[in-house]
Amino acid sequence: MEDFIYISDSEEDFMSDRDSVGNDDVEDDDSLESDIKWTATASSTKVITRESLLVAQREDLRRVMELLNLSEQHARTLLIYHRWDVEKVFAVFVEKGKDELFAEAGITEKNCMIKHAPAAMTCEVCMEDIPKHKATTMDCGHCFCDNCWTEHFIVKINEGQSRRITCMAFKCTAICDEAIVRNLVSARDADLAERFERFLLESYIEDNQRVKWCPSVPHCGNAIRVEDEKFCEVECTCGVQFCFSCSSEAHSPCSCLMWELWVKKCRDESETVNWITVNTKSCPKCHKNVEKNGGCNLVSCICGQAFCWLCGGATGRDHTWTSIAGHSCGRFKDDQEAQAERAKRDLYRYMHYHNRYKAHTDSFKLESKLKETIQSQISTLEDQESDFKDFSWLTNGLNRLFRSRRVLSYSYPFAFYMFGEDLFGDEMTPAEREIKQNLFEDQQQQLEVNVEKLSKVLEERYDLLDDDKLKQLRMELINLSVIIDTLCKSMYECIENDLLGSLQLATHRIAAYKSKGVERASELHVWSTKESSSISCLQTDSSISATVGGTVEVGRSSSSSPDFESGCPSRKRAKREALGNALFDLNLPAEVIDKS
Repeated sequence: MEDFIYISDSEEDFMSDRDSVGNDDVEDDDSLESDIKWTATASSTKVITRESLLVAQREDLRRVMELLNLSEQHARTLLIYHRWDVEKVFAVFVEKGKDELFAEAGITEKNCMIKHAPAAMTCEVCMEDIPKHKATTMDCGHCFCDNCWTEHFIVKINEGQSRRITCMAFKCTAICDEAIVRNLVSARDADLAERFERFLLESYIEDNQRVKWCPSVPHCGNAIRVEDEKFCEVECTCGVQFCFSCSSEAHSPCSCLMWELWVKKCRDESETVNWITVNTKSCPKCHKNVEKNGGCNLVSCICGQAFCWLCGGATGRDHTWTSIAGHSCGRFKDDQEAQAERAKRDLYRYMHYHNRYKAHTDSFKLESKLKETIQSQISTLEDQESDFKDFSWLTNGLNRLFRSRRVLSYSYPFAFYMFGEDLFGDEMTPAEREIKQNLFEDQQQQLEVNVEKLSKVLEERYDLLDDDKLKQLRMELINLSVIIDTLCKSMYECIENDLLGSLQLATHRIAAYKSKGVERASELHVWSTKESSSISCLQTDSSISATVGGTVEVGRSSSSSPDFESGCPSRKRAKREALGNALFDLNLPAEVIDKS
């Protein structure tokens, strides 16, 4: 379903137009306008682009590195293990201590007491004698030949475990140094090393509970990060609005489960199929569905085949119009008449809610054309000599119409499941269900009436009206906007407190109502060259010095991650090249990058 919420391009909506009319007749509506004034506030959600992905990752790394005095490699290992939840890392540290925190994440601090390896050694994996410079020792103290380490790393990356590659020693859970993994794999397969690097970088999105890809199609390459509540609706800079919890379109006041079931029901037309199954029988010859229109239970299909309505068996030598041999149709079976009545009732109930849901959806599609019409009328009015100088109340009213129409549309799928027996049959008695349904439907009806009034007011030809009529409609539009906003708030409070809040056997949460509509995420700040120099000391402190086959690698960031990249979705990917900050195009799928 297409997204159908209009958000004004202006930073502020419902702006006061006290000075727009040179007459004191409208001073009494200033208080109403102040109630619906939309002020520009800093967004709590951030858009992570391909340029800011590394910056966003380092932001969380810095917090952990500073508090726990860790290297970047160990900080990343901790964050990946705890799904990039910095607060959880701190909580575990306070509750269990540093040793327990490290042990759970597979971090082993380098053992300074490890004795120097002899000039030659025997690898315990391949049992080959190798010189010292062809062996590598991990922080946990286990030493194997570079060839065995490389094979181990390649297998783990191909198996989808590149974010948390453990030591290959028996029962050792220590996480391998990514700098070592990177060097050994790149010497064997440069493309695989780049793939490994990409998965480490995008683990910040794939494994992060606070970050999700924008579900736009085609994909815009952005991800959204929320700071507080994950049960919210957000808007990407590309214009797509979606539920952060389930990544489907914005659907409040429906819960995610309700919306998932509703979409499936609408797509499969399961209620219609259910009614056909109960009220028709399949012909045993042509397999077409046949509905009985008479009282006799021996029916005939249009293909000429006669069969028994009770058992569905074809009439033949032992099953004819005059005799039925060895027939079992008279044995007890489920009450098909009651089953048919129930199927009809469920179908009619579904059609009631679906028709109203569809009607409001269609209304929005038609009302969306008002945007250009009203903008054209405003341009005409501004060119005329009039006491009105500011017509933001018109765009604000249109904004309110779109917002409330969406709420009203999704309130019908909510009511279908809230007062049905599919989800909450055991939560309420019939009497309680009736009381709560009447309460909800009263509020729903009031909202519906006022939304239709607002829609009618906005369809006026404002460019053909005189100033007196404009003042009258302006007052009416502002009043309706305030009333509708109040009714929406009351409906959400009823849903959250009286309906969903009273559930005992299930938990359903919805995105909170926001008068301004779905919050538009702001772009995450990307450090400039001068700003990045101020954190160069952090990068130096967190640089990793690893001896790999006699070589030393300094200043390379390391990462680890859980097993998510096998079967990684066709999301847009990013990765760093070598030591630079250049990023691969997130708009290209992984397989294209791998081939290139």
